[in-house]
Amino acid sequence: MRRIIDYVIYLAVRCVFCVLQIVPAKDCLFLADPLLRIVSDVLRIRSDVIDENLRLAFPQLSLDERRLLRRKHWQHLLLMIHEIANANRKIHLTNWRQHINFRNKQELVHTLLERRPKVLVSGHFGNFEVSGMIVGLFGFSMFTIARPLDNPYLDDFFNAQRATYGLQMLPKQASAQAAEAKLAQGTSLVVLGDQAAGKRDCWVDFFGRPASTHKAIAIFGLTFSAPLVVVYGKRAPGPLNFEIGCQQIADPKQMEPRYQDVFELTQWYTSELEKIICTAPDQYWWAHRRWKKRPMRQRRQQSAA
Repeated sequence: MRRIIDYVIYLAVRCVFCVLQIVPAKDCLFLADPLLRIVSDVLRIRSDVIDENLRLAFPQLSLDERRLLRRKHWQHLLLMIHEIANANRKIHLTNWRQHINFRNKQELVHTLLERRPKVLVSGHFGNFEVSGMIVGLFGFSMFTIARPLDNPYLDDFFNAQRATYGLQMLPKQASAQAAEAKLAQGTSLVVLGDQAAGKRDCWVDFFGRPASTHKAIAIFGLTFSAPLVVVYGKRAPGPLNFEIGCQQIADPKQMEPRYQDVFELTQWYTSELEKIICTAPDQYWWAHRRWKKRPMRQRRQQSAA
């Protein structure tokens, strides 16, 4: 029965993708405006989480400004789904200049062409799904780590979407050894750097508040002498138009001594992600809980220290 339910859900998602591939982005936005108001203002889906995150990140905004930003956030998510459904059909090597504008392209390409592993750090900003595919479009060998979806049919479907341009997937569970093996081979890692970690986390400042963050990103960079490249894929004006940017690069071979510490390096790229988010706050995924309470064990250790 579980497999039947999963397959029905998979078919429903495929039908939605078919509709999104038929309807142009501008028409999709026009037709979905009533839906956005229902989701954001009537049903108020995850509105408590979104409002709390916006209040913590931008305390200077008024209540009306946060409501407007919440609505724009849902509009961004709708456009993101439309872009995921269409990107690998619409963007290819013969027309990518019509859809993509690079920022700091020379610096990014120079780093990616080096014969050693790289760690590309992004966040839940812009269309991070499409951005990973676009970088793979140019032939750079990359892999990412993600938790498999509970629905195996959807998991296979989305992994096939991501692999269109060669992005390899590693399951999150027990992925450390496999990730280390790929980095040792010179393959580059693309990872989201704004996710809460488990017991082996690192608490850094994010919009003025402590946020749980994975230590593994900094450890991979320092262990394999891999440059940490903070990148983003921001939606530009117009449908299926993106700005792929290189925000900053921290090279272990050239970085300041203080950044050769796991905490300092984690704080560095977290601060860079914060700067990126501030350029277009409506394109950040405020619906996920970025700030979580620190476990009592860690709070006691901090108090003792």
